[in-house]
Amino acid sequence: MAGRRLIEIDISIKEYILAIVTLDREKVVSAGCPLIVAADKAEQEKISLYLASILDGVVHDLENGIFFVCKH
Repeated sequence: MAGRRLIEIDISIKEYILAIVTLDREKVVSAGCPLIVAADKAEQEKISLYLASILDGVVHDLENGIFFVCKH
């Protein structure tokens, strides 16, 4: 077919939430990813950093008792 070019389209998920680490289960209605409830702030930080390292992600603190690990 003369004059037609094929266009390659990359449709993939490059940014997504890998895990949620919370102090209060009631604050997370639906996760769609692993949800971990930590006993205290120190455990929450430790778990979040471990997960980020293992999953090659980044930790974000929503400053409301919820951390999430995502892939950028």
